[in-house]
Amino acid sequence: MGEPAANVPSRKKYFYTVNDLLKDYLFKYNRQLKLSVQYSDLLRFQLSVPLLDKNGNDTLWQTVYYDQSEMDELFPNLTAIYAMMNASGDLEVIEHLQIAQIDYCTFGNSKPFRIRVINKFNDNYDYFYVKIADASRVYGLELEHILSPNRIGYLTDGNTLIEEHISGLPGDIFINQRLNTSKFNQIRICKEFVKFNERCFIRLLGDMRSYNYVVHITPDIEGNQYRIRAIDFDQQSYEGRRQFYLPHYFKENNALVLLGIKHMDEKTMRQYQEEERSLINNRVKLVHYRLQDLLSCMKADIISPQKKVEQLAAELSDFHHQSSFRWCRNMGELVEEQLNHYLFAKL
Repeated sequence: MGEPAANVPSRKKYFYTVNDLLKDYLFKYNRQLKLSVQYSDLLRFQLSVPLLDKNGNDTLWQTVYYDQSEMDELFPNLTAIYAMMNASGDLEVIEHLQIAQIDYCTFGNSKPFRIRVINKFNDNYDYFYVKIADASRVYGLELEHILSPNRIGYLTDGNTLIEEHISGLPGDIFINQRLNTSKFNQIRICKEFVKFNERCFIRLLGDMRSYNYVVHITPDIEGNQYRIRAIDFDQQSYEGRRQFYLPHYFKENNALVLLGIKHMDEKTMRQYQEEERSLINNRVKLVHYRLQDLLSCMKADIISPQKKVEQLAAELSDFHHQSSFRWCRNMGELVEEQLNHYLFAKL
């Protein structure tokens, strides 16, 4: 994977609204529904206080509070949205659930609200998020759902985006606390990071620094199995630098890169890359028409400044030694060309 290097976004990302063509796609595939709560409704809080972690550190989230009349309207509707996400809208299944807390974060493009849902009988809890529906993020969520090994639950309604909580150990915590393990586990960690790196680059998902993904750890017969899952999709096909789409170039992931250098040679790394490409190819065969529909929307949309499109087209063309990238006019065409380069069958 080469030497680790710093890689940061050039500036704060532009916001792109969901256009009518993308809304039609979302409606066709049951992602666009009429929601009882809009993002703007949650902005009517009366008070906010900083949310601290168990060590007293600022989490950059604020717990928000509403007056009683707002809670009487908002909370049942939020529970109903949770039912739509998790129980096909059957309210009887979740009548024992209630909204326990709402947190708000102004850090990031989507300015999310995090909704904590608690089971009144056993205090078990879950989360979901209400965000501004940025088109880049919607494309990222959909590409993750159909091309990765992970399924993504989300719904949209106009400019409102509802996302399920993606559980796992945050990547930065995983790197700080879980790399000191057996050699066997370390090798599996390295393998998964190579595969994750490949998934991001093939579909042009950027900004996968350690705090933008989580790690699932599954005990196995011998050692653990690991799965890295992206949790931030704001930088889907936005930046102009090729390295921005390769997680191993971010300094926050240096420890994983160095672990890979320790435990893998180039031949082994190439094997893991080919394994991941084969898996993506198999998924494309199953979702061929859906992927074509999505790319048609993406190719007709603007989700990045033209200068960044031209820069990425030139860098991918040089990297692949393939002039066809230079003819791409937008990020949708670049994603399609990138997929065609790595897939066995053309889209």
